[in-house]
Amino acid sequence: NILDTPGHADFSGEVERVLNMVDGCLLVIDAVDGPMPQTRFVLWHALRMHLKPIVVINKIDRPFARPVEVASMVQDLFLDLATDAEQLSFPILFASARGGYALTELNDQPKSMSPLFDAILAHIPPPPNDIQGGFQLLVAALSYDSHLGQIAVGRIARGKVSVRDQIARIARDGTTTFHKVARLFTFEGLSRTEVADAEAGEIVALAGVEQVAISDTIVAADKLEALPGIDIGQPTVQMTFGVNTSPFAGQDGRYVTSRQLHERLSNELRTNVSLRVESTDSAESFLVSGRGELHLSILIETMRREGYEFQVSKPKAVVKVENGQRLEPYELLVLDAGEESVG
Repeated sequence: NILDTPGHADFSGEVERVLNMVDGCLLVIDAVDGPMPQTRFVLWHALRMHLKPIVVINKIDRPFARPVEVASMVQDLFLDLATDAEQLSFPILFASARGGYALTELNDQPKSMSPLFDAILAHIPPPPNDIQGGFQLLVAALSYDSHLGQIAVGRIARGKVSVRDQIARIARDGTTTFHKVARLFTFEGLSRTEVADAEAGEIVALAGVEQVAISDTIVAADKLEALPGIDIGQPTVQMTFGVNTSPFAGQDGRYVTSRQLHERLSNELRTNVSLRVESTDSAESFLVSGRGELHLSILIETMRREGYEFQVSKPKAVVKVENGQRLEPYELLVLDAGEESVG
């Protein structure tokens, strides 16, 4: 929620961008359903990045809750995914978010969420507090404001920064540009709070850096040291977005012209880093490439709800040629089956 980013189907990149800004995580699991496929996916990324997890088995107040059995399933999941023995030692708490309480043991008396907060303080390492070195931040997400322009979001890895400080942007290709901090925000709950300065460990939103992109490093202007970048997946599926030419054109939306369509897609590029938009032979259609059908369908539905009316082609895979070899994207499927169904 604090990232305020649009929906992506590039879930792998999205998860890594979020986890890059934290030192630990809460793995929340339903006491009825148990670990889901997405649980395995996110936990695998968290363990690969050596984050400290706290398992929270939620909804223990539901009629068919099975917290003890789910806790055993979580143990098996960690055994499958852990990259070292230390990751097999993790706390398990039982909670009811609706009831407003958490328990370290199922037999404890429900009181409040204090056991969860205590577990976070006890098991999650504090953020880095190196405020002596020069300012350093890796851009993990982007936002956009019509008055402020692009806003870079990330956690300060080192040093501190203040409004009107001279800073530099180091792009993935090593290009360096110089800027000044125009506005600075920290996150409080689900809202942003404007501040005059911030230091190492804070997740901040910073305005004033033009043409910033995810994986860029923002540093103090007198200490140009880049951080390791984040891998951003390339588009795999493309569709043509064009002006509606059907007999019913103009009946379903307010924005129907090619100029309005192009402007909306251009605005999307400011924050949707996995998206690509190209011109075609026709001035009334554009080639839009994304990380999958879901990625593009989220964009289509968002634009439809905003009042845009347009037509799209069926999706097709993005094919590229490397070293004379034709390559096309493929998907990996993980199928969990019960022992009685194996074979």
